[in-house]
Amino acid sequence: MYFLIKRILDIFSSAIALLLLSPILLIIACGVMISSGTPIFYYQERVGKNWKRFQIIKFRTMINNADKIGPGISSEDDKRITKMGKFLRKYKLDELPQLFNVLLGDMSLIGPRPEIPKYAEIYKEDYSKILKLKPGITDYASITYRNEAALLNGKAEGETFYLENILPEKITLYKKYLKDISLKTDIKILVATVKSVFVR
Repeated sequence: MYFLIKRILDIFSSAIALLLLSPILLIIACGVMISSGTPIFYYQERVGKNWKRFQIIKFRTMINNADKIGPGISSEDDKRITKMGKFLRKYKLDELPQLFNVLLGDMSLIGPRPEIPKYAEIYKEDYSKILKLKPGITDYASITYRNEAALLNGKAEGETFYLENILPEKITLYKKYLKDISLKTDIKILVATVKSVFVR
């Protein structure tokens, strides 16, 4: 029953949010296009429920073909990030198009963040449990690592640091969500997420 109610809420909430936020989405889209051209959106393969792969949608915050000249993760001082991109990332506005992923059923509003396939494969045993759920836009790990990009600043081997230090802790938090999962937990995470974005 929980998962049925959650899916209904996901569909309703994402549809209403996209409708209400459409003027903001349009302004951001124009800002991205004016500041760094097209494409406006960035698509990246992620792994979802039951290891099903999908394309996550974000506003593009880096130069074109950034993934071909650097790792799949980025630090706050990454030279590939555009000026507009820095602003969008600061307030997590680049994540808003993921509401389309929620509406399409690839993601949920609340749930473990979807990982890049090759990273998830490294911790396959853990992810086999985590991926029994749909990934989400926000969760315990998203709140705890709100400033993840800043933690990667100055790291010569940022990807290695992420895989050896940050991702294992995220996995622990994903498992905590699996243990605590309920509508009450989802509401707490949603409220905490809003606070983490707007309360400094």
